[in-house]
Amino acid sequence: MLEWLFGKRYRAEKRSSASGFTAEIVAARESYISGRRGVAELTATAQGCVSLWEGAFALADVSGTDLLDRRTLALLARSVALRGEALFLIRDTLVSCSDWDLSTRNGVPRAYRISISEAGGGTTETVLAAEVLHLRIGSDPAAPWLGTAPLRRASLTAGLLQAVESALGEVFENSPLGSQVVPMPEQPEQDSTALGRSFRGQRGRVLLRESVAVSAAGGPAPAADWRPASLSPDLERAMTAETLSAAREAVCGAFGVLPALFASSTTGPLVREAQRHLAGWALQPIAMLLAEEASQKLGSEVMIDLMRPVQAFDAGGRARALATIVDALARAKEGGLTSGDVNAALTLVNWGKDDGAA
Repeated sequence: MLEWLFGKRYRAEKRSSASGFTAEIVAARESYISGRRGVAELTATAQGCVSLWEGAFALADVSGTDLLDRRTLALLARSVALRGEALFLIRDTLVSCSDWDLSTRNGVPRAYRISISEAGGGTTETVLAAEVLHLRIGSDPAAPWLGTAPLRRASLTAGLLQAVESALGEVFENSPLGSQVVPMPEQPEQDSTALGRSFRGQRGRVLLRESVAVSAAGGPAPAADWRPASLSPDLERAMTAETLSAAREAVCGAFGVLPALFASSTTGPLVREAQRHLAGWALQPIAMLLAEEASQKLGSEVMIDLMRPVQAFDAGGRARALATIVDALARAKEGGLTSGDVNAALTLVNWGKDDGAA
């Protein structure tokens, strides 16, 4: 249509590079709207959880397609962890989209207007829903076409973590840590001035002084007056450590990571349990959502497995279970049991076919 109207070849729209003036204004406006609570994802706790997501997806076993390579899966995991959704344009490879807008019918996306970042400037194009992979988690029933990031779903806890870490940063930057006030008796003006000048630049030592007048009866100042008084803020009484620890644990829980994984007293079995919990209850369901989306859009049956690559299972328990099963099958064969009899016995313990366990 555009070629017929204007008599020339239609070209894709190009935008200025990310370092341009428009991008800076947009970023400043976004920072103004989101406020201070939007930087909780920059904390080490959140980034540690995001790295676990990214590493687990990069190790995933994918069958049914070659488009979901490890680089794409790692990029997808980081986008989902921070934004709650990820969108890739299906071409010869999966092309990551930096921004998009969509239209829906019956709550199901049918067309997208996507933006693709380039080194010299991005491009924008309109595609149908069948041309993109759109993974989203934490969708709200009022807007099932949008995803919600874990930190967005736990905004109060994320804001608390960011506020506590910011407050601690300001304390260590501006508070007179290690400074003391040392009382001293009255001295001539020259001696006081020289002593005051000697205090300059002694960071973390004696920075302030005050004069203590002697009693009316005369004599030196009491010995108690010579004790230095610290100016360091009392963070223990403010329960800063407890508040910071509770906020960190809550953020880890929002990402599906057991807080004990980051504890200093963590043992090997607890680390393995944390890995199983993260892979089984947080990441593998997301992988199944991605596999279902890829199966619909790529035209082949796609399966994504995170449990085996990250060793999210009890290897010792599996070995013992296998030995027990093999021993039981050998005894059943010696006893002359048929395969139907063995399956009936397995069904009683929810191991056989059509056992009704799920």
